Amino acid sequence: MSVNDSAGVRIRLMRDDEAASVGRLVRQAYAGDYELSEDYLAEIEAVADRARDHEVWVAEDAASGALLGTVTTPRPGERLSAVARDGDELDFRFLGVAAAARGRGVGERLVHHVTALAADRGLRRVVLNTGRQMIAAQRLYERLGFERLLEREFTFERPDGTSILIWAYGRDVDADAGRAAHAA
Repeated sequence: MSVNDSAGVRIRLMRDDEAASVGRLVRQAYAGDYELSEDYLAEIEAVADRARDHEVWVAEDAASGALLGTVTTPRPGERLSAVARDGDELDFRFLGVAAAARGRGVGERLVHHVTALAADRGLRRVVLNTGRQMIAAQRLYERLGFERLLEREFTFERPDGTSILIWAYGRDVDADAGRAAHAA
């Protein structure tokens, strides 16, 4: 599955030989914007490990092939995290955009891809978790119609004893979203 759009961005599944590059891209995207532990940054960068069980999507420049961003979704019938309810929701994680590609709408295109994927799979909602400090991501999600799901939020205890509130967001999927995204 590959999606093209008028901005020259193509979204497709990551190739195995791109795992290290995609790992660096997403780690740099997170490390450049957020104060995160080395353990979590290593998890973010572990793209090859994730790709064994899940789908790692990349946004690439259609003309040059340069990697612009990435997002991870579960395979059909699976889920990535406890935020998703079995059977009718698709969750996604590790959305990251290269610093040089920011302002091109790459993050928005990746989220639209996820909602189109959910529609194609006959799912009714897309959900995700984010942290309080991830303000730019929250603005993107809210602009795209996601709303907080307070009842699904939880506190994560770090190994150092501190805790962080993990926010949940969700958005219902338009049944025509899949067809519209593939037509673009």
